[in-house]
Amino acid sequence: MPRTLASTVPGYPRIGPDRELKRALEAYWAGESGRDELDAAARAERERTWRRLAALGLDAVPSNTFSLYDQVLDAVVLAGAVPPRFASLGLDGLGTYFAMARGAGGAGGVAPLELTKWFDTNYHYLVPEIGPATRFHLDPAKPVNEYREARALGLETRPVLLGPASLLLLSKPVSGAPSGFEPLDRLDDLVAVYALLLTTLAAEGVEWVQLDEPAYVADRTADELEALRRVYERLGGLAERPSILVSAYFGSLGDALPVLASSPVEAIGLDLVAGGLPVGDVPGLAGKTVVAGVVDGRNVWRTDLDAALATLRAVESLAGAVAVGTSCSLLHVPYDLDAETALDPQLRSWLAFADQKVAEVVTLAAALRGEDRSAEFDEARAALAGRAAAPSVVDDGVRSRLAGLGPGDTRRGPYAERAAAQRDRLGLPPLPTTTIGSFPQTGDIRRARAAFRAGKLDRAEYTARMRAEIERVIRLQERLGLDVLVHGEPERNDMVQYFAEHLAGFVTTEHGWVQSYGSRCVRPPILYGDVSRPAPITVEWATYAQSLTERPVKGMLTGPVTILAWSFVRDDQPLGDTARQVALAIRDETVDLEAAGVGIVQVDEPALRELLPLRVADRAAYLEWSVTAFQLATSGVADTTQVHTHLCYSEFGDVVAAIDGLDADVTSIEAARSRMEIVPDVAASGFDRGIGPGVYDIHSPRVPGTDEVEALLRRALADIPGDRLWVNPDCGLKTRTYEQVEPALTALVAAAARVR
Repeated sequence: MPRTLASTVPGYPRIGPDRELKRALEAYWAGESGRDELDAAARAERERTWRRLAALGLDAVPSNTFSLYDQVLDAVVLAGAVPPRFASLGLDGLGTYFAMARGAGGAGGVAPLELTKWFDTNYHYLVPEIGPATRFHLDPAKPVNEYREARALGLETRPVLLGPASLLLLSKPVSGAPSGFEPLDRLDDLVAVYALLLTTLAAEGVEWVQLDEPAYVADRTADELEALRRVYERLGGLAERPSILVSAYFGSLGDALPVLASSPVEAIGLDLVAGGLPVGDVPGLAGKTVVAGVVDGRNVWRTDLDAALATLRAVESLAGAVAVGTSCSLLHVPYDLDAETALDPQLRSWLAFADQKVAEVVTLAAALRGEDRSAEFDEARAALAGRAAAPSVVDDGVRSRLAGLGPGDTRRGPYAERAAAQRDRLGLPPLPTTTIGSFPQTGDIRRARAAFRAGKLDRAEYTARMRAEIERVIRLQERLGLDVLVHGEPERNDMVQYFAEHLAGFVTTEHGWVQSYGSRCVRPPILYGDVSRPAPITVEWATYAQSLTERPVKGMLTGPVTILAWSFVRDDQPLGDTARQVALAIRDETVDLEAAGVGIVQVDEPALRELLPLRVADRAAYLEWSVTAFQLATSGVADTTQVHTHLCYSEFGDVVAAIDGLDADVTSIEAARSRMEIVPDVAASGFDRGIGPGVYDIHSPRVPGTDEVEALLRRALADIPGDRLWVNPDCGLKTRTYEQVEPALTALVAAAARVR
C-alpha cells in the first residue's frame, strides 16, 4: 500500500533563492560555461528544494517540478512530440530543447515554439504543436532520473507531470494540419505513452504520481469531458501503476469533478482558494483522498488558519480522506519571507512566501489530526487583526476623489475627430515605425541603478548617466530611421515595479524573485493599501528625451490592469475597486505628460487578456471594470494627444471587443511567433483604430531578416488597411542585446520602407 497523503504541495519555485539557475542558464547560453556546470547547478537546486520541503515537515514531497525552461516543454519532450523542424537540426537533446524554447540561427533560422500565458498567471509556457503525423514516444529520463536523485538522498517523492488531456488542450495544431483537426484528436495515442510511463514509474518503486489537469478549470465541452473520462479510465485501470493524484488549480473543476470522482484514480487535488468547495453530492468522491488546496499558492498574504481549518472540516464530510495542500504550485510566489529584513515589521507579519506557506500547510495538517497548534493559530489571528486595523491601508482622500468621478471622466471625443487632429499634429508617414518602449538594459545601466539605490551614487550623477543613455538611445533610433521614438527606459528596473516604487500603497521586496519564463524573473510589488501618486514619475525623463529630437517621443506608462496582474494585490476589497485607484494615479501622470508637451502617451496593458476569468460566466464583470479602469487612466488628455496601448501573449479573439472598448488610438499586439494569427480576428471584429501587430519576436535571440519582416507586414495588410497599420516589435527590447536589436530594427525599418 502507498503511504497516505497528509500534507503536500503541487510544486515549488525552481529558479533558485538567489536566481542561481538564471545565472547558470544565461552563462550556458552565452558560451561562458559548459554542460557540466549547468547540470551541477540544476542538480544543486533540485537537492536544495527536496531537502528544504522535507525539513519544513511535508510528508509528501513532489519531484519533477524542476525545469530548465518550462514544464509544458518538458511534457513535449516526455511524449516525444518534438516538431520536425527542431528534430531535423541535428542537435543533442539539450540543444533541441533550447531550440524549441529560444529558436535557432539568425535570419532564416528556426523560429521557437509560441509563448503564451499560463492560464491567468504571469508565468509563460511554450505552446506544443501537434499534428496528425506527430509521432509520440516515451522519453522518461527526466522524471525517472529526478526520482532516483531524490531517493539517493533518502527521500521518497511524488513525480509531477502535466496530464495528457491538458497537454493536448494547451496545444495548437501544427502548421499545415487538415482543416478541422484538433490536437485532442490524438488523445488515445498520447495516453498510450502515459500508460507506458506509469508502468515504468511503478517498476522504479514510485508510490504516487501527480498528473495535472488544469485545463479543466475552464469551460469544457461534452467531448472534452468525455476525453478526461477516457484518460483516467485507461490509466486508472492499469495493472501495474503508482497511485494517481489528479490535480487541478486556478479555479473549480465544475463538471469535470464528477468525471474524476467516478474514475479509478486514488486522489484529486482541488483549488479551494480560487474554486471553492464542491456544491452538492459528488458521486464517488467519498472513496477518494482530496488534496485540499486551502493555502493560497498565488498571493503572499498570510492564511486565515481558522477559516482554512473550517474548510478542511467541510471537505472531511465529502471525501474519503483529506490531505492539506496549497491551491497551486508555489512557483508563483517568492521563496522565503525571512530574506526580506528591510520590510516594515507590521506589514511583514501579514505575509507568507513559499516556505511560510509550506509551514502553514504542515500546521493545518497537524491541526486536522487533532494536534495542538494553538500558538501558530494565535499568531495568525493577531496578524490578521493587525492588518484589518492598520491606518496605512485606507486613504480617505483617494476614496473621496473616486466617489466624485462621473461618466465624463472615462470618455474622450469621437475617434475620427481625434485621428484627424493627431494626423495634423504628428505628420507621420504611412506604416509608421516605432518600438514598444524599453531598449536593452546594459550592465552599466544596471550598475548605475544599483549604486544609486545603495547610496554610492548621488542623484546628480545618476541623472547625468541616465540622460547620457537616453541621448544614446534617441540618436540610435534617429540613425536607424524610426518614426516615433522612445527614451528607452534606462531608469526602470521593471515596468510594474518601477511605478510601484513611486506610488503610495505599494511596497517592493529585495529578494522576492518569481520566474516569468525561462531565465526571466520579476519581483512583483506588494499592493497593500489605497493607491495614489504623490508626485510625477516619468515626466522628467520623457521631456528630456523629447528635447533631444524633432521626432515625436512617446511617454511610456504601465496600465492599471497590468499593474494589478503583475503585483501581489490586496485581497480585502474587490479587484475592480483597486483597479480604479491605480487608474486614477496613472491618469494624473498622463495629464502631466501632456501638459509638458508630450504628444503621444502609451499606457501598456499586456495583461488585459491574462486576467480574463477562465469561466465565461465570470468574464463580463471583469471586462467591465478593466476597460473602465483603462478609460479612466487615459481620458484626461485632449483629442490631439495620441494614446497608445500594448497587449501581448494572448488569445486575443476572446477580448477583441474589450480592446475596442479601451478606445486607444493605436494598439500594438504580439503577433510574430504566431505569424499574424490574431490579425483576422481583429479585422473580423470591425476594429477601426490604429493597430501594430508585432513583426519581431523579442523573446528569442533570433534576429529576423528584412524579407521575413516584409512578409509579415504584407500578411497583416491583407486584413488591415495601410493607413491604420503600425510597424513595431512584439514587445519591449529590455531583455535583448544591442547586437541583436540593431540589425532587427534595421530590418524592420527597411521592410516598412519597401512596403510603403
